[in-house]
Amino acid sequence: MNTENKPNKIKQFFKKIGTRNLIVICAVVLIGAAVCVNYVLYKNNEPAPDTDVDIDLDGTDLNDVLDNDPNASDYFSQTALSRQQARDEALEVLQTVAKSETALPEAVESALNDIAQIAKDIENESNIETLIQAKGFEDCIAVISDGKATVIVGTDGLLASQVAQINEIVYTQSGILPTDLTIIEKN
Repeated sequence: MNTENKPNKIKQFFKKIGTRNLIVICAVVLIGAAVCVNYVLYKNNEPAPDTDVDIDLDGTDLNDVLDNDPNASDYFSQTALSRQQARDEALEVLQTVAKSETALPEAVESALNDIAQIAKDIENESNIETLIQAKGFEDCIAVISDGKATVIVGTDGLLASQVAQINEIVYTQSGILPTDLTIIEKN
């Protein structure tokens, strides 16, 4: 094969695809890679088994000082952190596309719309979590994506009235119908 012809073939390839389209393709691949890496890192994000602590501080067991299930709040903290990291990675890629001078106008507009939607979802999730916690649930995580919502609440069991309250909060804050809402109990 003629090595002098390789640079010409590469130039022709980029001309066919177009630099703008190549940037969009790379952005999509990076977002996919970020989601895959996030999944691999956090797929086994199960809390560690509860360990009893036998330290006695002036007659007070350290387990009584700590939360009844310290792993539950760890789960919610890790889930919130994981959600934020995935969003940060996606936003970084979208901002790169939006700021690109060579990107197609449609790609820039799509990236800006996606950024606006992510910002709206973040605000709705925060409002939902705050309102659900105000109803007496200490731990709560809300995740909104593609017009669907998942709410994870720390509880030993939900009453029908509590499910109705969560449905109402999610609908009021985000417009997501109860049929597109999944409520998960985490004890």
